[in-house]
Amino acid sequence: MNTRHVVVETHLGPITIVAEDETITGLYFRHHVRRPPHETFGPEAADSTDALLGAAVRQLRDYLAGERRQFDLPLAAEGDSFQHAVWDIVKSIQCGDTATYGRIARQLGDPGLAQKVGQAVGANPLCILVPCHRVVGAGGALTGYAGGLKRKRALLELEEPPARDAGRLF
Repeated sequence: MNTRHVVVETHLGPITIVAEDETITGLYFRHHVRRPPHETFGPEAADSTDALLGAAVRQLRDYLAGERRQFDLPLAAEGDSFQHAVWDIVKSIQCGDTATYGRIARQLGDPGLAQKVGQAVGANPLCILVPCHRVVGAGGALTGYAGGLKRKRALLELEEPPARDAGRLF
């Protein structure tokens, strides 16, 4: 197993991208809730010599510059079947859109699962790449984000279509 990482300096603070073999397995902010221990990230690699991490860094920078709306990277998140079901729905939320925990629970067939959906969203190890920042509380309330609500707001504002700027809900 070839686990390695790179740290990207961004306007949101340093972001660590972790790769294992030929997939991206993690994307974490420095003070990320549920951030694994640093020693599990493997050695630091140079994005200039590691093709996969280089592509991830370029795509992340392009996204944060407003020049990319989706990612084209091989992803492999560690989680149980329920978490993967939630993350698959989260991946389908288009840039500029949001979904509520309740809506995702209904998509899974049980509106009573909203809290469990929230736990799965919070356990997402591929923050930004699997856009958990697009999941909001009822009525559009900004609730929970492993990178902090300030970053969640910044990411949603980055993705917000220009026509919605004037009628912003948050």
